[in-house]
Amino acid sequence: MKQHQFRLTLEHLADKDGNPVAAEPLVFLAPNHDNIFDIVKLMEQREGFTPEMAQRFAVGLKLMGEVMMENKEHPLFVELKPHFTEMMKVIKGKK
Repeated sequence: MKQHQFRLTLEHLADKDGNPVAAEPLVFLAPNHDNIFDIVKLMEQREGFTPEMAQRFAVGLKLMGEVMMENKEHPLFVELKPHFTEMMKVIKGKK
């Protein structure tokens, strides 16, 4: 399967009280069948979504979705998949 290739970096900047945190960032590859940047653009067009909200939602959704697709038979995903599929149709404008 052909996939877009992405690298993500997540840095923990501060704890819940605002104190700086010195921790190694998480850096990982996240291949995806969709161009995540295109999904972000779709979400930015949604009423009530700020650009940051669109980015956070789209990236999280697509990361989770790809793991679900790669592990279709996992008990955690079997029940979630139909709902996730319907949500993605709405997001992509196919419903």
